[in-house]
Amino acid sequence: MSRIREALSREKIIETLKNIRKIGALRVKISHAHLFHISILALVLLLAFTIRLLPMRWGYYLSEFDPYYQYRLTKDMVQNGFLHWTTWQDTMSWWPWGRNVPRTSFPGLALTAATFYTVLNALGIPMAPAYTPDPLASDPVFNFVVLFPAIMATLTCLVIYFVGKDIGGKETGLFAALFLALSASYIGRTSIGFFDDETVGIFGILLFILFFLRSIEEDKTMRSSALYAAAAGLSLGYLFISWGASRYPVGLSLLFVGVLLLLRRYSPRLLLSYSVTFGLSLFIAANIPYLGFSFLTETTNLAVFGVFVILCAFEISRHIKATRMKTIFALSFLGVSISSFLALSWFGYIRRLETKFMSVLNPFERVLYPLTESVQEHRPAAWGSIYYDLGVGIFFVPAGLFFAVQKPTNRNIFLILFGLTSIYFASSMVRLTLILAPALCLLWALALTRILRPFVTVLLETPTALRRKMRFEAHVGREFSGAFLILIFLLLTFTFVLPSRESQMRGGSLPRVFDQAYVPTTIATSGVPVRPDSPVLDWEDALTWMRYNLPSTAVVASWWDYGYWITAVANKTTLADNATFNWTQIQKIGLLFMSNETQAIQILQDLNKDAHQLGWRNNVSHVAIFTTFDSNGRDLNYGEESKWRWMTKIADGLPGVNIKEEDFGYVDLDQNSATYRQWVWNARGKSTVIYKLMTYAKNTRLGQATVEVSFEYFKLVYYSKGPTAGGINALVAVYEVVYP
Repeated sequence: MSRIREALSREKIIETLKNIRKIGALRVKISHAHLFHISILALVLLLAFTIRLLPMRWGYYLSEFDPYYQYRLTKDMVQNGFLHWTTWQDTMSWWPWGRNVPRTSFPGLALTAATFYTVLNALGIPMAPAYTPDPLASDPVFNFVVLFPAIMATLTCLVIYFVGKDIGGKETGLFAALFLALSASYIGRTSIGFFDDETVGIFGILLFILFFLRSIEEDKTMRSSALYAAAAGLSLGYLFISWGASRYPVGLSLLFVGVLLLLRRYSPRLLLSYSVTFGLSLFIAANIPYLGFSFLTETTNLAVFGVFVILCAFEISRHIKATRMKTIFALSFLGVSISSFLALSWFGYIRRLETKFMSVLNPFERVLYPLTESVQEHRPAAWGSIYYDLGVGIFFVPAGLFFAVQKPTNRNIFLILFGLTSIYFASSMVRLTLILAPALCLLWALALTRILRPFVTVLLETPTALRRKMRFEAHVGREFSGAFLILIFLLLTFTFVLPSRESQMRGGSLPRVFDQAYVPTTIATSGVPVRPDSPVLDWEDALTWMRYNLPSTAVVASWWDYGYWITAVANKTTLADNATFNWTQIQKIGLLFMSNETQAIQILQDLNKDAHQLGWRNNVSHVAIFTTFDSNGRDLNYGEESKWRWMTKIADGLPGVNIKEEDFGYVDLDQNSATYRQWVWNARGKSTVIYKLMTYAKNTRLGQATVEVSFEYFKLVYYSKGPTAGGINALVAVYEVVYP
């Protein structure tokens, strides 16, 4: 009791309170301005995340096609370990040979998602989605990867904030983060469900830019520069293992270093940063099976080594004092370089870029590759679509370039090159408007902060101080400054708040940015361009039916567009999918659909023979097709009724095959409309397998007579019965193959 009284004595209590006050003095002190700044950034990140959840209104699905393969890869890593993918031979794809996963896949996205999932799972955070009829919804990995793009988009907005802050201050960083959070093209690739390489790709590019530009700052110690260069190398290495478009930041960096050399801005720090960054990143890339050592001999990477040699030459030349010796060294170096390049070319060590990358550098070359051209996202971008993405921001981009040129720091030079090259590549390919988004957001943010800064300064200054300022500020009063700021605010309102013309034409009234985000996933609309009141489940129903009604040994032939869906959701083996790396297999499928039944069954039997030689006992058992039409049965060209033209062009590349679109019919004007061009099939066209499969299923769905079409080797076993959405009927049909 005496000890208790001693502990509760007056002196002890006072001493304890004093100690508590001392501890309180150690609390973190933060200014109101800094707290306000952090709050705005937090709101921007929250906006970036929540706006990407809008497609959940139509259900909790993965979007497009490639995300379904990425989900399967992530699922394999979670179930079998992070290194199992290095030995995985996927026998459900590209039957009968299968798919060598490590040599045909970038592991970066799946590794990232599997790591995040494992951490969250260890913390006990559940992955329960809203109700959806998708059979994969019971898998917590599936539920997580659907949400993953929104998480990465939020982190990317945080990274671009730091990039913008380094370029033009905190305000530029905040505006850049806000504009990227609301960028239409970036939202389209990072909304929930879009679990594809771009999700981590833009994050990796911006992270690399942030660290690389910091590594060459002259005010940092060499140790700090080396650490930032190592971080840049890890970021670029991560990008190498995640996205094929990693060639872009490599080429951009080479161009940037070349410009610095032309401007006589060489320094030993640049050589150190360049060596560490690219040495580490290329080491990572060479150890990934999909890239391998041969990746180092690709044109862009040989250029990396070439620029490294040039930097070494600059460093050596810096230590040569005599002008005559410098001239001799320069001429000798030039001669050796030209000789080395010619020797490498002669012996075939310089490897050409892949077809899709060459089509970006040279847009006119893509006409030679119908398979590349058949992919919608590989086509050139219209300037109208770029304006739709940026709105009024497109008028600030030239101003951003002007301010960057006006103050040509290393960061601003990089930003100029980033903006100009991304504009060129985005105009070459629709998909690359995604790379354009962060560049233009940075330019837009820089322009806006530079334009607004004088007017904000006038508003914040006291009247006494205003009289002592520059002539500009003396003539521009507070009223004019306030009016100008309101004008800028109204311009931003036109882009981000008011509904777009396209939305109004559809009868909508959503703000432009919400209109872009409020788009259902592809499978939720069965691949037709509508925004229905409820999901269009024709494809979902068909895949679920195949999953539970077809035998486990079934092999489904379809056009390559639907391969990932059939493999992942229906859990059935397919002949081809969206990877499109086996062009011969796709050509055979195109020829299969554009042949008559006798020829088609022969193609299938040849595939079966190949399978039997490899040890398979099953055959191609079913064929799945997709077609769309209106209530009158007229084709609407969202399914095979338009894709058959690409089947013809692609199949025409097979040896001994010579078919053209005009061989199967002709174009005629519909009597009811002078502008609608209707395709009329001739006798050969009506004998093709694709025509018969589409017509028979459509007539069956519409309850019309099917006497026009009869089959010898195919039997209709399923067709979807979904309601009409926006005047469009989406039809998925499954046929059983009946061998002679």
